[in-house]
Amino acid sequence: MDPNQTALIRNADRIEIPTFESVDAERLHRKQRLAASFRLFSKFGFDEGVAGHITARDPEKLDHFWVNPFGMHFGHIRVSDLLLVNHEGDVVEGDMPVNAAAFAIHSQIHAARPDVIAAAHTHSHYGRAWSTLGRKLDPITQDVCAFYKDHELFDDYTGVVLDLEEGKRIAHALGEGKAAILRNHGLLTVGHSVDEAAWWFISMERSCEVQLMAEAAGEPVLIDKPMAKLTSKQVGSHLAGWFSFQPLFARIVREQPDLLE
Repeated sequence: MDPNQTALIRNADRIEIPTFESVDAERLHRKQRLAASFRLFSKFGFDEGVAGHITARDPEKLDHFWVNPFGMHFGHIRVSDLLLVNHEGDVVEGDMPVNAAAFAIHSQIHAARPDVIAAAHTHSHYGRAWSTLGRKLDPITQDVCAFYKDHELFDDYTGVVLDLEEGKRIAHALGEGKAAILRNHGLLTVGHSVDEAAWWFISMERSCEVQLMAEAAGEPVLIDKPMAKLTSKQVGSHLAGWFSFQPLFARIVREQPDLLE
């Protein structure tokens, strides 16, 4: 493992990063993490009516992704409810409709970023509030340093994203980063695993909340650039994102085991 990724973990060799003996096993793993992410997002209040989506690339059909059914509450989603959508937007597994905005955004992100396994976007409260300022987050806490020099601003708003060209513009704005702030819209995060993408969204939403609170109280003191850069390597790695999600996954499965059905 990269020393930068394990700097905060003693006995890092004891971490069991999952490996899979078959495509079917890996697919099930991704779908379980996806269903768990929806339940957690519901628990944290990230749902807003029918808005919002998280996707996971299929491990075999790389131009297909798994996504939530349009109109199903995040808090009700099970593994068996997830839809498989192809590169043309057709539902090839599942019997419910897919959100057109989910396809327009996620299909273009998955196409532009072969390294991305999962992407998350919802209309969460603090992410939406922060997005109206048209600014990136500042390095004011240790946690937000995960996004230091690793998130972008999509500085435009043209209505609900239904056009593939708009999805391409968002993917272009995201670039090689782990997250983007969509102005007047909300947050978008990606990861090399479902776990990572979900954790970055949770952490970014909380970072928006903290900065809004801090600026309401006064003028936050920024972490200096060299230290922010160092901290970003410690808390912002792919491993850190994946590992941070594991306690939440264990918690939600214990509380709501039906999500695995």
